[in-house]
Amino acid sequence: MPTVSDVAFEKAVAYAEGKADANGYCVHVPAKIDVKAIRTSLDMTQEEFAGRFGFSVNTLRHWEQGSRQPEGPARAYLRVIERAPKAVQKALQAI
Repeated sequence: MPTVSDVAFEKAVAYAEGKADANGYCVHVPAKIDVKAIRTSLDMTQEEFAGRFGFSVNTLRHWEQGSRQPEGPARAYLRVIERAPKAVQKALQAI
């Protein structure tokens, strides 16, 4: 009998291969995200992180100081950076 993680993996693969009904899936974008924790986990300065991932240093500083919060699409992008930084960097490399 397959485990829950087996079933989840199979569903993820089917979705990635375009074989699943996309209407049955949703994306979770966190309400808050710790931008500084993401940056420091990658051992980057503010300037390096901003330059590598396409943010302005000013915006990054506002987020880290808590005077502003990233909007939905930026939170989703930051979550992807947090979980798969090498994949993001590869996707953003100049051809």
